[in-house]
Amino acid sequence: MLSVVQRVSQASVAVEGRTIGRIGHGLLVLLCAEPGDTPSEANALLDKLLKLRIFSDENGRMNRSVQDVGGGLLIVSQFTLAADTRKGNRPSFTAAAPPELGKALYDHFVERARSLHPDVACGSFGANMQVSLVNDGPVTIPLHIRPAGAPPTGSPAKS
Repeated sequence: MLSVVQRVSQASVAVEGRTIGRIGHGLLVLLCAEPGDTPSEANALLDKLLKLRIFSDENGRMNRSVQDVGGGLLIVSQFTLAADTRKGNRPSFTAAAPPELGKALYDHFVERARSLHPDVACGSFGANMQVSLVNDGPVTIPLHIRPAGAPPTGSPAKS
């Protein structure tokens, strides 16, 4: 699974002009499932995300997690994170999971996040969403959890 995590002072997501998710201080999580991903990768990514120490402590060092600071999570599906732009000028999205798998893993991720964290908001899978945020820092971190046996990013796949 792919994710881009942004530390925010506030973030919201709207569909058709109506705000459907909003958080204050916390993390905006842009999430993309890839073919071969399972709930295991979703769980590993969420566990990493909840423990990621990117919030400042009393000395101004990034030593605290979203759980430590009581921040919110705004989880937004974004298949375009899997864009392949190596050929031509039009991105290919074949590296994104098919919509059925993507939705199932997104729903699993959100449901599990809500069971582990008190402040979780989300977007609407497959909708045209407008995401607003104030990036705090700015701090933006890419996370990539690959299925067991998958080659590292940039490595050729074994035939």
